Amino acid sequence: MAHKCFISFKTQDHAYKKYIHDELDVDMIDKSLHEPIDSDDEDYIMRKIRENYLSDSTVTIFLIGTKSAENSFFENQSFIKRELQASLYHGVNNTKNGILGIVLPDMVNSIYLGTNNCLTCGGSHSIVKIDDNTVIKEFSYNYYIPNNKCAWSEDDRYCVLTTWDNFCNNPNYFIDQAFDKRTHAISVSTKVRP
Repeated sequence: MAHKCFISFKTQDHAYKKYIHDELDVDMIDKSLHEPIDSDDEDYIMRKIRENYLSDSTVTIFLIGTKSAENSFFENQSFIKRELQASLYHGVNNTKNGILGIVLPDMVNSIYLGTNNCLTCGGSHSIVKIDDNTVIKEFSYNYYIPNNKCAWSEDDRYCVLTTWDNFCNNPNYFIDQAFDKRTHAISVSTKVRP
């Protein structure tokens, strides 16, 4: 089943967005913005994005590149933050989207840091650095929803995360996974503005 997908990305990562749209065999209806909205008014631009692109989409694909972090001092994050906020909001004329984060090649070694033995449970956990230095808060909070455990399982996360290579090998699988989170029990624990 084709899902209506909106792709949120920084300008420098446009080639990846274009590759998804033009080259991958993805069963999706692309609800992304293909041309910039001709305005300098951020509120107007976001209203148009919400009304014309996000309001009837069901999955937001967030491309995680080197300029996608909360703590990017020289980057204006207002558009991707507001796109993810609108994606997480469930209300009149807007249903909550599933969120799929795709780690672009330049960020893989900054996010996937191997495994570590846990002092709490004695088990081995994968170290996935999703924080203000790698992504915006709207993604990090909803990926690591507080749970009073030493680790997170897929059932403890709202956001789905994968690498660019894994996504390219099986895009429909990851889009379906994000779509299914919309009705998963964890969906009630998300925050629009963490």
